[in-house]
Amino acid sequence: MKILVTGGLGYIGSHVSVLLLEKGYEVIIVDNLDNSSISVLKGIKKITNLSPVFEKLDIRDYNQMKLFLSKHNDLSGVIHFAAHKSVSESVENPLKYYDNNVLGFINLYNLIKERKIPLIFSSSATVYGNADSVPIKEDAPIKEAFSPYGKTKQICEEIIRETTKSNLSTKSVVLRYFNPVGAHPSGLIGELPNGKPQNLIPFITQTLIGKINKLMVFGNDYPTEDGTCIRDYIDVMDLAEAHIKSLEFILEPKNDKNFEVINIGTGKGHSVFQIIKIFEKVTKKKLKYKVTGRRKGDVAVSYADCSKAKEILGWTSKLSIEESIASSWNWENNN
Repeated sequence: MKILVTGGLGYIGSHVSVLLLEKGYEVIIVDNLDNSSISVLKGIKKITNLSPVFEKLDIRDYNQMKLFLSKHNDLSGVIHFAAHKSVSESVENPLKYYDNNVLGFINLYNLIKERKIPLIFSSSATVYGNADSVPIKEDAPIKEAFSPYGKTKQICEEIIRETTKSNLSTKSVVLRYFNPVGAHPSGLIGELPNGKPQNLIPFITQTLIGKINKLMVFGNDYPTEDGTCIRDYIDVMDLAEAHIKSLEFILEPKNDKNFEVINIGTGKGHSVFQIIKIFEKVTKKKLKYKVTGRRKGDVAVSYADCSKAKEILGWTSKLSIEESIASSWNWENNN
């Protein structure tokens, strides 16, 4: 089976591509290399001893995408990752996010809908905004997102929901994942931010090796035990496995459901200060950090109810936060 992975050289896309290849799928990757690197392709090949098809392509270019799909007219599924993902950057430059995350997705979705190709869509817990309670279930009210990034995911989800409702031959699974962390155990692929990191874990690893002077902790006055934000950190290897399970689910001929929304997380939350302590324990290094004001777009507490993933996909997370932090540190030291 041929699977198209958009953004397949990005952090999550690369790990999913590796697992697809290892499971025997034929993988076709498109990526514009805006927030990734061609070196990731070498890592994928080295891990798997296999070569996915790769084409540098921007999903916003409708004509090029149409031409590309006419060449690859026997796809069994599409896993869509190609999107900008920084909450803070989206606040500073919202138009960049609507242009890429929404318009780019509409281009892709129009083309695959015509061809009736099933879709796995990479969404985010940010769609829940400031949830009324935790753990967060899939049927929790969708509130106004705290950032343009979150809004782009809400918009794309709604496009998928309405399209599958009006066109029963269109099949889609939306995965709302929480905070991806960790790296491939080989140390050959991991999170590779261009420029200054926007996510907590690469910010910490780059601070520990001296690339960054100190970690900025955005707020210690949240209504949590230690005053810092709490998040559900899901290992990227577990996350990759969830995508494979979702693909198997959507391709199952007996499955008559054409739309599902599923949380992917661990069901546990860790605060920023807790993550710092675990890092210091794993690395045996002291981390320099400075508490500063709250960052616009952040919610206080977010962690998942993952019971639906277990029920529908037969999936649960396996790797601990300590294992995720150890693999992140291994990746940083190898690159």
